[in-house]
Amino acid sequence: MGVVLTPIVQPRQMMLADLRSKMLAVDAHGDLYQFLALIRLRDGTPLKDDRGRVTSHLSGLFFRTTRLIAEHQLKLVFVFDGAPPPQKQDELNRRRAIKAGFEKARQEALARGDLADAYAKATMTSKLTREMVADARELLTLLGLPVVQAPSEGEAQAAHMARRGDVWAASSKDYDTLLFGAPRLLRFLSIAGKEFLPSTGQFRPLIPEVIDFEAQLSAWKISHESAIDLALLVGTDFNDGVRGIGPKKALALVQRHGRIESMPDQIREAMGDVDALRRIYLSPAVTNDYAIHFAEPDHDGIVRFLCDERQFSRQRVTDALSRAFPAGGLFS
Repeated sequence: MGVVLTPIVQPRQMMLADLRSKMLAVDAHGDLYQFLALIRLRDGTPLKDDRGRVTSHLSGLFFRTTRLIAEHQLKLVFVFDGAPPPQKQDELNRRRAIKAGFEKARQEALARGDLADAYAKATMTSKLTREMVADARELLTLLGLPVVQAPSEGEAQAAHMARRGDVWAASSKDYDTLLFGAPRLLRFLSIAGKEFLPSTGQFRPLIPEVIDFEAQLSAWKISHESAIDLALLVGTDFNDGVRGIGPKKALALVQRHGRIESMPDQIREAMGDVDALRRIYLSPAVTNDYAIHFAEPDHDGIVRFLCDERQFSRQRVTDALSRAFPAGGLFS
């Protein structure tokens, strides 16, 4: 989920056409969770093949990716998570408990015949298994798109790739990507241009937005390390933050004091080992052992994988491939 900084961030909205031919490092797990959440039947059941395997993530990944390539010639590099830092375990346990609660609420909604509420609750129950990740990687490889395995957090690896200049931006919904040092963060890379809000049961419009980290730090009048302290005060995937401190108050505190060590006693005492938390962002586990290479798609392999094995519409799949990869190939 990441840290919530929306009230104090100043993004620049962009149209997808403005991103034409850009190379992006995509937070693959973030995208797959989004597809699992939204691509469901009316009662909230995910799409499945005749063997009971979930295919919602593959549907979103294939059709969105091919449209982004066909319509905007985007060059997408997908970065997959590795092992999470130990400090994230409490957050992962919390998420599991929340999902269990929403699954119970979904079953209750189904029992009373409220399909709209069942769908809304189902969007909060998504589970991304190793098998699903393996299927996504295989599909991307068949499409000829680069796949990068992060040692730990995918957002950290995407930020590292952007910082090295290998990609134009890191693409993720999470502001943590900035804290990991991404010079440029692209949020809401979406064809549909909308996001479902379970709390209201409605969709809201979304427009791609870019955040230039140096410009944002300048606007805040703080350093990168102070931005990390700001996030730690609010709460991240690795710590709970300080009760009563939101983004605006946290920004005022770091502007006034600079570092958490210089803040009032009650704040310092609530934060625990700040240095260890800072190191997650300042010295994340990343790798230079990756190659960004685009290959021609394996049309027959994709049809076999999606249509023969998972019951996707052959016509829809071949049409999408023809648009994304016309004769001669997009990346040849």
